[in-house]
Amino acid sequence: MAKEAAEPVKELFTDISLYILGADTTVENAVLRFFDSLFPLVYSRLINPGITDLSEDYTECLRLTRQDINPFGHYSKSMVTELSESLWASRMLSQALSLGTEVINTTEHAALTKECSRALVRMRYCPHCQGLTLIRPCVGYCLNVMRGCLASVSELDMQWREYISTLEYLTNEMAASHDLEMALMGIWNSINEAILHAQLNGPQLSATKRKGVQSPASGFLSMRWLLGIWAPILSYDCILLDYSKKEP
Repeated sequence: MAKEAAEPVKELFTDISLYILGADTTVENAVLRFFDSLFPLVYSRLINPGITDLSEDYTECLRLTRQDINPFGHYSKSMVTELSESLWASRMLSQALSLGTEVINTTEHAALTKECSRALVRMRYCPHCQGLTLIRPCVGYCLNVMRGCLASVSELDMQWREYISTLEYLTNEMAASHDLEMALMGIWNSINEAILHAQLNGPQLSATKRKGVQSPASGFLSMRWLLGIWAPILSYDCILLDYSKKEP
């Protein structure tokens, strides 16, 4: 089952990565999509192992009704809650670092004035005229020259300090209550508990039939039979799935 679940797990972590990088998606959508994809596998391998070959229609039917059936109990929602805060902090940090990179690239390519260029040449090479190639200019002189050269971007100073403070806050949060590594490591435990919940409650699903509805072996399966005790209040049937074609 682990090999068969590899693709849904891969999609989950891909969605998480895209969310952190700023994609237009949510943690909830990523997690619920994962459990939608996982349910047909759990149903055919653990809940009703007698079904050896699921058709594409039947698999899609299970996937689309997973949220109504809620076979994984509260664990899917709990996983959303546990991941949301940590992933949000990571997303904000990623966006902040990207913004900082853009600002740095912009200031690095700022055009230098003639006065700045002359001051830089004097600071760097004047001692060479006297053969003092190993002597560096004093700190005060360097600061004065750089203040003059960076006067055009000095207005960014206050905003840049606030930006650095924000980065410090986000990194501290991620190292404490919003630890991304711990949140991701907890995914496996959440998935295991969700699968166990579905397995323990599975007999209700497989043992309950609706009057007048045939089992897969007889030809047709209604989702109302499939839902059973898990969702008795639903008033619709899933698409009738024709298994009679598989019968000899």
